[in-house]
Amino acid sequence: MGVLMLLAGHETTANMIALGTLALLEHPDQLARLRESDDPAFVSSAVEELLRYLHITHNGRRRVALQDVEIAGETIRAGEGVIMAGDIGNRDPSVFPDPDRLDLGRNPRQHVAFGFGVHQCLGQPLARMELQVVYSTLYRRIPALRLATGLENIPFKHDGSVYGVYELPVTW
Repeated sequence: MGVLMLLAGHETTANMIALGTLALLEHPDQLARLRESDDPAFVSSAVEELLRYLHITHNGRRRVALQDVEIAGETIRAGEGVIMAGDIGNRDPSVFPDPDRLDLGRNPRQHVAFGFGVHQCLGQPLARMELQVVYSTLYRRIPALRLATGLENIPFKHDGSVYGVYELPVTW
């Protein structure tokens, strides 16, 4: 339980803060929109868009089919396992127009970064609050924040269930 609480309550939010900062530094037009806004509703929506765009949990939802089902012309037999990748769902063009573009002005409330239905993250209200506080204050307090190295030199985490960066060198 301790490891679960550490991963779910700290690792995810810490990595989301770093990845969101990186994404915003790589999209200065979007960073400017966030920095210049004092509208809590816009900040809240910006957090949702960053959650949709980045989706830091890459382990997928694992399920077993209880009965035969056909999806997109493929039959999944009863007893077979399936893995549903949430990050792909957050890039569905039928739900999010131009899904590979970071757009803090879009309405991203249908994202699945925290799961869906009964399988949702219990800590999502706290995570949202933490992200809203960070993203609404950090870039105003340090307006000259920028990467201290090239994107190609940033070490990304690909070796666990929480995606992120090992370090994010910045300067101002």
